[in-house]
Amino acid sequence: MSPGKPSIRLAIFDFDGTLADSFPWFMAVLNGVADRYGFDRVRAEEVERLRGYDARQIMRHLRVPGWKLPFIAGHMRRLMARDIDGIRPFDGVPEMLRALDGSGVTIAIVSSNSAANVRRVLGPEAAGLVAHYGCGSSLFGKAAKFRRMLRLTGIPAAETIGIGDEVRDIDAARAAGIGCAAVTWGYARADALAARNPDRLLTRVEDIAGLFGG
Repeated sequence: MSPGKPSIRLAIFDFDGTLADSFPWFMAVLNGVADRYGFDRVRAEEVERLRGYDARQIMRHLRVPGWKLPFIAGHMRRLMARDIDGIRPFDGVPEMLRALDGSGVTIAIVSSNSAANVRRVLGPEAAGLVAHYGCGSSLFGKAAKFRRMLRLTGIPAAETIGIGDEVRDIDAARAAGIGCAAVTWGYARADALAARNPDRLLTRVEDIAGLFGG
């Protein structure tokens, strides 16, 4: 950290696309969900374009009615639970979590996914390193979950960072007054993340330790 800048004591991670390599699974089930809930299917040639959009742009493009979001999210959680054995953490994630825990960083996860899915993908050892789970949040409810984590841990915003792979993760961190790091190995394109000016743009799991002086 820079001289005079508080060290980071709380890391709040997104899950899908940040810790879990779930994007291939997501794309495999998405059109079936579109058929079930009556929004537009995604053509193969659209995927990279959509990865450059924020969540609201994606919803408009696919004509997803906002009132259906809770039902869609619940259905996606159930589908992931069904397919959970095919989803793994990114390489290096368990080791990274162990390193942060060993250096005294409090680890939290805020995700629209379920805590049960998160724990199963991470496995017992890595999941046990996570001090707090804020799961099942709505698509646009992350800022409130971040603020709840600050209250729960008693760690100030100046000593907290949110780490995610989507534009909405950056926006939520800004709204909650915490630092933000964006990772380029998940759902959103690197250029879309960079355009939101996160505090750090990370290209490898191994780079996460550097946020904490590691």
